[in-house]
Amino acid sequence: MKSSFVLLFLMVTIGSLLAQPTPNDEIKNLKDQISSLSFQIDRLRKANDDVLWYTKLADIAWVDKVVITGPPEKSDKNPTAQGANNPLVFRAYVFFPKTVDINKKYPLLVYSHGGVHGDLDTFSSHIIRELMAQGYVVVAPDYRGSTGYGKDFYEAIDYGGNEVVDVNTARDYVVNNYTFVDKDRVGILGWSHGGMITLLDIFNNPDEYKVAYAGVPVSDLIARMGYKSQGYRDQFSADYHIGKTADQNVQEYRKRSPVWNVQKLKTPLLIHTNTNDEDVNSLEVEQLIRALKAENKKFEYQIYENVEGGHIFDRIDTKVGKEIRLKVYKFLNQYLSPSKPFQSLQELDRSSYYFQK
Repeated sequence: MKSSFVLLFLMVTIGSLLAQPTPNDEIKNLKDQISSLSFQIDRLRKANDDVLWYTKLADIAWVDKVVITGPPEKSDKNPTAQGANNPLVFRAYVFFPKTVDINKKYPLLVYSHGGVHGDLDTFSSHIIRELMAQGYVVVAPDYRGSTGYGKDFYEAIDYGGNEVVDVNTARDYVVNNYTFVDKDRVGILGWSHGGMITLLDIFNNPDEYKVAYAGVPVSDLIARMGYKSQGYRDQFSADYHIGKTADQNVQEYRKRSPVWNVQKLKTPLLIHTNTNDEDVNSLEVEQLIRALKAENKKFEYQIYENVEGGHIFDRIDTKVGKEIRLKVYKFLNQYLSPSKPFQSLQELDRSSYYFQK
């Protein structure tokens, strides 16, 4: 009897000890809490920045944020869950000039934000102001994988895949829902990751865009895996994303790289890169340019030499940055014919920096 009691005591004691969290468990729990907190902070930052859109554009634009749908998430994520095949819900910003006349027709520009897990924020507010002043309607989707909408949306990322479909879906939404938008005058532009999406969108949907601008575009995902850090590579091989490294599935990375799809180009295109770009090495873009030339494609490009600002050289407030943006607008305007195209740097300044006319 006594031995049975001792044995029972030992079993309870050992079980209690085994139930205690190990240092590894505690570390994992702490990491999970930090991750959860970071997503909550991202939501708060996003909500605050959304308010700034209305403040920064109040004098020149009507701002809306619509809720639309794209393709379902990848079926292998949880194929038997309730609603697993439902279209993915995402948000898109729509900007209209305050001078819009619903009895007239206006050109549309699709703006693709940059960043792996980036989002549209008011860093781009001066560019949106410049487009509003020229008479463009603009749609800027926060496609799947964008930051600010929680963990599930973040992990819905499909780099170079359905995120491109989301962007084109935003185009279709505006064309089909606003009678004053001219479906025959639609262009697309983006920088960095947004430049990559711009390229893949016009490659996949050549008849839906009259013109495109790709600034410092990510062009070769395979080459990119070679010169980026392990932490960057880990984003792509994560289970919720591609799930394999480039050497494990090179064809998948090739499919998501514009440089391997240049034969599809039909849309008038302008490409810019900068040799001191600290994010998208100009070797990627130069390889894209060579590939387009090898396919005898008609396009325009410029390789800038060490312009201040590096990766964001033509998006910032320097004089050279504004001069280059003016060149971009003049290229787009040839094909989209906005009602008030900029003729000078002074006009650009007045629109984007609140100067009096």
